[in-house]
Amino acid sequence: MNSEYHNNFQSVQAAAGEKLGRSVQKSLFDRLEWIKGLHQLCLPNREPLIVHCEDGNTSAWIFLVKNGLGRYSALANWYNFTYRPIFSGDYDEVTKLALLARLAKKLSKYAHSIEITPMPDEDASANLTERAFEQAGWVVFRSKVDDNHILNVKGRTFDQYWGDRPGQLRNTVRRKAKKNLVSVRIEKEFSEDDWNDYNSVYQRSWKPEEGNPEFLRHVAQREALAGCMRLGLAYIDGEPVAAQFWTVENGEALIHKLAHVEHATKSSPGTLLSVAMFQHVIDVDHVDMIDFGTGNDPYKREWMEDVRERYRLELYWPNHPLAWLPILRHYASGLVGGPRSD
Repeated sequence: MNSEYHNNFQSVQAAAGEKLGRSVQKSLFDRLEWIKGLHQLCLPNREPLIVHCEDGNTSAWIFLVKNGLGRYSALANWYNFTYRPIFSGDYDEVTKLALLARLAKKLSKYAHSIEITPMPDEDASANLTERAFEQAGWVVFRSKVDDNHILNVKGRTFDQYWGDRPGQLRNTVRRKAKKNLVSVRIEKEFSEDDWNDYNSVYQRSWKPEEGNPEFLRHVAQREALAGCMRLGLAYIDGEPVAAQFWTVENGEALIHKLAHVEHATKSSPGTLLSVAMFQHVIDVDHVDMIDFGTGNDPYKREWMEDVRERYRLELYWPNHPLAWLPILRHYASGLVGGPRSD
């Protein structure tokens, strides 16, 4: 079993080949093109630390960025729905645990403190990572940080799904649609004009300033080339008043961004656009699941039916003096129950 570290993406690409590409990694957030773009455009001043372990044809990767002397965090930000160690090859849980434990041991040479989030656990990522780092000698604290609202379509048509929505939502859509003020279109191909309309809506919406519009634009262009972009736009009298950026792949639709302008709220363009987007991905793309990302905005509960938790793992190397105080603080706070005892 071999392990190595990288501090640049050229060497990662050389080592990984296609193992971190679209053909192998089914999740958008597990691909090198996503991670590399995120670092270059959103975290350019944060030195990367990338650790790789290989056993035969099985590989594991962890992508981190430096926060200070011996302190690292996940190479991720608010654009990520998830963050987790990435695997390729033929593996089972035992193999994954062994590879991660080896990575964790190697990381102790570089870091005394690591924070990784947002971690899923429906695929056992958080649990497996926690166990592996503990096995390697780290002290691990786990806490819930967010919720992830999803819809499992369960083979329903849009009409069947829509019939299960709250009556108030359905009545709103029926009343607003009758007025025929809002026109909607859904684009799969990227165009500068469409993206300018999207940006125009976002900039005039209630949303906070976009963290890095250029990163999102690159994602949209790349996903459009792969046939995965769904850009929804709503207009009133030719003015863009609502916009949504989704991606669709491998039976899943991800809702990345949505916004509407305040002065058009009475016409509910955002809601009417959502109806069109949901109908398209359910009846045309035939997705199995729709993922609304993280956050507990009340409106998400009107559209989604299930909730998954997202976690933070705080990892400390107990043989380093700089880890002692934060470990003690965790124990003393009583907010976290401490390392796993099983």
